[in-house]
Amino acid sequence: MKKKSFLGIDVGSVTTKLAVVTETGEYIDSIMLRTSGKPVIAVQKGLEMLVGQAKCEYEIFGVGTTGSGRHLAGTLVGADVIKNEITAHAVSASINVPGVQTILEIGGQDSKIIILRDSIVTDFAMNTVCAAGTGSFLDQQASRLNVPIHEFGPTALKSTSPARIAGRCGVFAESDLIHKQQLGYPIEDLLYGLCQALVRNYLSNLALGKEILPKIVFQGGVASNSGMVKAFEEALNTEIIVPQNHQTMGAIGAAILAMENYQFSGVQTKFKGWEVKDFTFKSFTHECNDCANSCEVITIVQGEPECLEPKTPKDVKGKIVARWGGACGKWEATCNPQEQMTHK
Repeated sequence: MKKKSFLGIDVGSVTTKLAVVTETGEYIDSIMLRTSGKPVIAVQKGLEMLVGQAKCEYEIFGVGTTGSGRHLAGTLVGADVIKNEITAHAVSASINVPGVQTILEIGGQDSKIIILRDSIVTDFAMNTVCAAGTGSFLDQQASRLNVPIHEFGPTALKSTSPARIAGRCGVFAESDLIHKQQLGYPIEDLLYGLCQALVRNYLSNLALGKEILPKIVFQGGVASNSGMVKAFEEALNTEIIVPQNHQTMGAIGAAILAMENYQFSGVQTKFKGWEVKDFTFKSFTHECNDCANSCEVITIVQGEPECLEPKTPKDVKGKIVARWGGACGKWEATCNPQEQMTHK
């Protein structure tokens, strides 16, 4: 028997997450895999993995996408709702942790803070400039210190006298870490000192001027690091809640948003089906020279294009799924290939 379900997809720069919830928003299943610079393949592989581990057959009544690759993912699978990460994370946290007032979210390449009051987002901030404190930065430092990333947190918690690391900038933090390593500091003191430095960076920059009130929820991949959790608890002097599915909360939120959209509209889903995982997609860019902007336009094609290296839109063979990238918006549409050819 098929289970009425809703699918959420969160495509980030480092990882891609997919989640399924019931018609009441109850969590069913989720998976996470590395994007590896190929978001299309990551989405398809994610669908394959989700179907492969499913305990029953899902009948999808709605799909939501979020993350930096949300528009691309939405086009590929046929999303009903495309929302930003702030909204997705706020929705999932509000449902999973009733009464949450602050969300700390740190992913692979960026970090966010979301302030909620009565389940409504009242303020937020994102840091996409400095890598200090993000998952990729911690992964890099763990690798350099020859500590497996899954042992980072437990090792850091063994520290009794953490090193004072400069954490205002990722470059300075790394330089200071190397300097203190050469002075002979124990690994555990270096790791926990780094956690403390990155928390100071987060609170003094991203959270500056924000009223951080409990309940506080920590989401994203970095929430798996027990050293970072303890450092936040010490700095804020309060409990930090790490949800069971903290790494896939964005995808769960997208699925819940799709569920709410279906309940409100009752419109049949645009989902193209699980067979999307077997489709062949190609992408290419061309420069539009119709004005001085010289925009780079991206074209997504389903099926093997007959022309492997198209130079102009007219060179494309196959079903055009979408085009975007133009400042004026004339390319920003999903439409019939013949309609696309009307553009110069």
